Amino acid sequence: MTETETQAMMKSQAPPHTARSAQEAEELRGGPPEADVGTFQMIPRRRYGRWVGAALILWLFVLVVNSLARNPRMEWGVVREYFFSTSVVTGLLHTLNLTFWIMVLGILLGTVLAIMRHSGNPVLVAVASFYVWVVRSLPPLVQLLIWYNLAAVYPEITVDLPIVGQVFSGSANDFITPFTAALLALGLNEGAYMGEIIRSGISSVDPGQVEAAKGLGFSGAKTMRRVILPQSLRVIIPPTGNELITVLKVTSLVSIISMTDLLYSVQLIYSKTFQTIPLLVVACIWYLIVTSFLAVFQGTLERRLAPERTVGTTTWSQRMLSGVNRLTAVSGRAGRRSDEGGSK
Repeated sequence: MTETETQAMMKSQAPPHTARSAQEAEELRGGPPEADVGTFQMIPRRRYGRWVGAALILWLFVLVVNSLARNPRMEWGVVREYFFSTSVVTGLLHTLNLTFWIMVLGILLGTVLAIMRHSGNPVLVAVASFYVWVVRSLPPLVQLLIWYNLAAVYPEITVDLPIVGQVFSGSANDFITPFTAALLALGLNEGAYMGEIIRSGISSVDPGQVEAAKGLGFSGAKTMRRVILPQSLRVIIPPTGNELITVLKVTSLVSIISMTDLLYSVQLIYSKTFQTIPLLVVACIWYLIVTSFLAVFQGTLERRLAPERTVGTTTWSQRMLSGVNRLTAVSGRAGRRSDEGGSK
């Protein structure tokens, strides 16, 4: 037998595992081979459907913008003329002022209603629940008209206290101005919604913390002020920001009672010039600017109160760096296990 025939016979009689690759032999001895993180190449996943959809939407957006910009009936010169006019800016300031006081009244009333709903007194719970039910069932426009025409039901408004005596008395027409009617109608309406928002925030606090506060000798008011309300702000702030933007837009209803807000100011102008669309565009642009500012403020406040909720807003590079770090940690653990297996 020649030497070549002898080697072929030895290969055919060798056990199967001796013919495997070196990598498989490494796996048999101590698990997977040690990974070299420096050789990894990060290749982002190609999403062709996403790019096609984005291009289609961008093309439609450009078509709409081009149509509006080139349409002579939009009268963009009129928009520029009245955008910073005195009457429009004054109406905008009235809108912001009314929005501020509506939210102040709504938050104060909503806090009282939420505390009443959480009290152990069944009368307070029933009164608060009834108020929320009635106010939420009526449209804000109907409430606004009722308050504006309150003089038809109560021509004279008199406030008498048991010990102090008469505190206020006067004609309802003098007391119920357009601003007062708007503040009472929309503020009391907002109080019902804020009451539900604050109640949900209070309910989110662990009852065990309330029991612990009682064990430390805290009174009910101190427990609410020092323990419950600070923690519930994380739940209360996001919907409150949405309510603020909603209130800003709902104030446009006051134009029906001739209050000079932003919308009513442009209505007065286009009733004389008959340039309806350009003046409505002026109002829309101002509403967009103010609501955008409020949205940015809301986002900043949410990040300060609950930074852990901003994880989903990280950039692509931050997510990639986080993935590399996790991969490095996994490879390090695999290498340590391999070393421990080899030493044994």
